[in-house]
Amino acid sequence: MTVEPQGMCPTLLIYAPVPLYRYAGEFFVESQAINGLRLWAQHFHHVTVMMPTLDQPPPPGWLPASQNQDQLRGVAIEPLPMAYRPDQFLRTYRSTRARIRQLIVRADVLSFAIGGLFGDWGAVSAFEAKKQKRAFAVWTDRVESEVVRTQTEGGRWIDRMRAWMTHRPMALLEKHVLGMADLGLLHGQETYEAYRSFCSNPQLVHDIHIRAEDHISGLQLSKKIDEVAEGPLNIIYAGRADAMKGPIDWIAVLERLQVLGVDFRATWLGDGVELTQMRRRVARSRLEDRVFLPGLLSQHDQVLEQLRAAQVFMFCHKTPESPRCLIESLCAGTPIVGYHGAFAQDLISRNAGGILVPRGDTEALAQEIADLAQNRQRLSQLIGQARRDGLPFTDEKVFAHRSRIIKRFLAPGSATSAQVIDVPRLPAAKKPKRCTLERRPLI
Repeated sequence: MTVEPQGMCPTLLIYAPVPLYRYAGEFFVESQAINGLRLWAQHFHHVTVMMPTLDQPPPPGWLPASQNQDQLRGVAIEPLPMAYRPDQFLRTYRSTRARIRQLIVRADVLSFAIGGLFGDWGAVSAFEAKKQKRAFAVWTDRVESEVVRTQTEGGRWIDRMRAWMTHRPMALLEKHVLGMADLGLLHGQETYEAYRSFCSNPQLVHDIHIRAEDHISGLQLSKKIDEVAEGPLNIIYAGRADAMKGPIDWIAVLERLQVLGVDFRATWLGDGVELTQMRRRVARSRLEDRVFLPGLLSQHDQVLEQLRAAQVFMFCHKTPESPRCLIESLCAGTPIVGYHGAFAQDLISRNAGGILVPRGDTEALAQEIADLAQNRQRLSQLIGQARRDGLPFTDEKVFAHRSRIIKRFLAPGSATSAQVIDVPRLPAAKKPKRCTLERRPLI
């Protein structure tokens, strides 16, 4: 792609809450974060990224910064303390805010990811930018307070109590920070709908790390459609095994498919606190020969390969968020079949590359999956439609889109009045039959 001349590009300061690991004198950065920083650096003269830091060995998927200098050219990493506990946050607040203050002074353009309460350096950065009378953007990809609110409904009593005490203050903080922002970068329709009224200049954007070459090819698609005519239905999900992702609902649907006599194989790729409970439920239901829970796959290419091989991406998301896995599934030519939400509906509004049912209705979801297992011609059509819905999404396109928006509204000398940038948007979608969008107050 064409990169603008460096002399015409401002410097960018961002806060990214992806953990940075410092171990044996080396920084380790998550592989997708490296790709994101590479893409930011294509559009700005220099990028400084603030990241919360842990002094311990990195998990799988984090790579040494020193061995990825080519991708991180023009990028400076600024470690901030990991301070999500109140005592950690209060102990490090003054010194960290002083450092943030210096970084804001040096940068031309500011964009901060928010999400949380204590230790949310993105929100602290927003308050400091406001104090300096600097324009800034806020980025978010899910309604974090609503995610926390759902934790009041299950799990350990101490976790329920913590969620009960924090979700309302978090919602107020989100509203206040977005109200201060000059630009809201809201990932996906679900997040956009939840936050647009709080922000003077909300913009619908996306954040993915799928390259054009990662999309399913025409040859692979033809082979996939040919093979869908017979054999067990290949179901997949890729994401954390956390309550907000609905893993127990996911298992419940598979149990119902077993009762309905559907021949299937289902795989959940991902680790999380609910994984042990999922495995117990699978064993109790005697589904071990049909349901596979291998845990985390650290190599993203391996995840994409399995997505391309699958025939249905079944999801049971319970909270307002805009999960990237749905986009990745469409790019793999795998229909998304799951709970209704504004984000999922927007993604398939053009070509109907999926099926949505009311949130929480496991019976309706099981019936839709069973119908696809029986009607392979319909499934073949959905696979082609899913691929067409995924075609507009690549990492190069979405980062270029966000960079144009940021420069238009925040670069020195830009107009700061709230207006909507003229960028391609998917058309408004009609709600599918049998489906109603569940709406709950966020505060």
